[in-house]
Amino acid sequence: MGDVSLRPVREDDLAELEQLINEPENTAPYNWWGWRKPDRMAKLWEESGLLGDEHGILLAIAEDELVGFVSWHQVGTGPSSHCFEIGVNLQPDSRGRGYGTEAQRLLVQYLFAHTQVNRLQAGTELANAAEQRALEKVGFTREGVLRAYTYRNGRWRDCVLYSLLRDEVELIDQT
Repeated sequence: MGDVSLRPVREDDLAELEQLINEPENTAPYNWWGWRKPDRMAKLWEESGLLGDEHGILLAIAEDELVGFVSWHQVGTGPSSHCFEIGVNLQPDSRGRGYGTEAQRLLVQYLFAHTQVNRLQAGTELANAAEQRALEKVGFTREGVLRAYTYRNGRWRDCVLYSLLRDEVELIDQT
């Protein structure tokens, strides 16, 4: 596995990011949700640079190539509290090389260093054993199975929910 780094999306990245999000051969088997508006990422990038207080996307780079991206979005946990749910999507030829694990580890470090959130969570389909292993390597704890939780490709699918708390992570000084 090569070194992985995260960086914000630049305008010249948008076409490649759109391909990674909106093409079934790049998102299958677990991230294909059907066609999305083709310029959706460009509009979001114009509004926020794909970075905000409630959500964000960072690109995962290895060996000077885009290998995928990590993302997060706010999930309410009470009237005045929230956590972030994280996700990852890798180029097909970048899977199985440890890039996703390292990108998620870096995202955990980033979110705990730069936000006050106390809990991160991630869900994945029950059949996605590779992502479950990656989350466990990062330090996430399996909380349980959410039955018939997500609808994809014509049927309801069970998901596994994982969590990681701030005090379970040793932050690396990134200054």
